[in-house]
Amino acid sequence: MTWQLRRAQEGDLDAIMALEEASFESDAWSRESMRRELTHPECYYLVGLDAEHPDAVEGYAGLLCPRGTGDADIQTITVSESSRGKGLGRQLMGRLLEEAASRGARKVFLEVRADNPVAHGLYLDLGFTDIAVRPRYYQPDGVDAIVMQLDVVRRGTALTGSAESAGSAGPTGSAGSAAEGASS
Repeated sequence: MTWQLRRAQEGDLDAIMALEEASFESDAWSRESMRRELTHPECYYLVGLDAEHPDAVEGYAGLLCPRGTGDADIQTITVSESSRGKGLGRQLMGRLLEEAASRGARKVFLEVRADNPVAHGLYLDLGFTDIAVRPRYYQPDGVDAIVMQLDVVRRGTALTGSAESAGSAGPTGSAGSAAEGASS
């Protein structure tokens, strides 16, 4: 499957919220929180579209990366249930990591739900390592968060490789979002 990625716009909010609420039934972000993220100058949000049906948002992902801080955070990533396992999540993550590097990030962090092995596996495959556990982080479910970190400098040119291989099939995940197969 061929995916198109583009910068998310405020006009995508309805489609993003539909995916958010479908993927995170008990802990979805509020519409106003998502709107703030989409319009915040230090955030970078993408939507993923099926190239054959570019009118439907099949996934989204967001990065918080203030220039000059050296750190970035994957805020969220979600892929529609029908598009999971087809490489969209991997492609979204690759683009976020490229953007983080272009903004000077040396480290990228995220949280993933401990009950989301598909997303956790994707992040490990992308070079993230587990650094901590936040007990009962995801509420109201009381699910632990696995905190993960990627050393962008050490990963180096592999960022280009992840973008080139982004079309390959693979799961997706989120810092609180749905990976291909489950919520992270």
